[in-house]
Amino acid sequence: MQALLDFLPVIAFFATYVITDDINLAMIVIMVTISLQVAITWLVTRTVSRMLLASATLVVLFGGISLYLDNPIFFKWKPTVLYWIFALVLAGSHFIGEHPIIRRMMQSVSDGGLELPDRVWIQLNFAWAAFFTFAGLTNIYVAYRYEEATWVNFKMFGLLGMTLGFLVLQSLWLSKYMSDNPETDE
Repeated sequence: MQALLDFLPVIAFFATYVITDDINLAMIVIMVTISLQVAITWLVTRTVSRMLLASATLVVLFGGISLYLDNPIFFKWKPTVLYWIFALVLAGSHFIGEHPIIRRMMQSVSDGGLELPDRVWIQLNFAWAAFFTFAGLTNIYVAYRYEEATWVNFKMFGLLGMTLGFLVLQSLWLSKYMSDNPETDE
């Protein structure tokens, strides 16, 4: 259920664009929807994840600039900027803190139960940084090289498909390190 709620702003953006063929209206819808998502999340949980807050800020900022200048290219840059911020945080975390951020995030989700060798955590961290860099480049390539409708479809299905494909590959790669009695080379 949470995954559907997380994708609700993007789904609202896509549905609005498909129905109206009006990217400006679709931008307004996603700006309102993600703002409501942040507000409702805060009201219910008294906390908002950094990722949601960063995404919402960029949606409102880039959407507002695009609407003000009547040029959707600024909005099309939003996924790229967000992905590149993620890539920088991931790469930078290798040098800041005791462990790469991907390790901290994944172990907090699994209550510390996910144990991998240090080198695997480093490789995984850099793999995600590389993925986000590539996804950002791909987004901006599609935004500049293809028609608006193609970019909207790519934003909805292409970026999601790339992420799911990467997750499957990651899971297959990590599965060889997981067992009932995990041993690490730490």
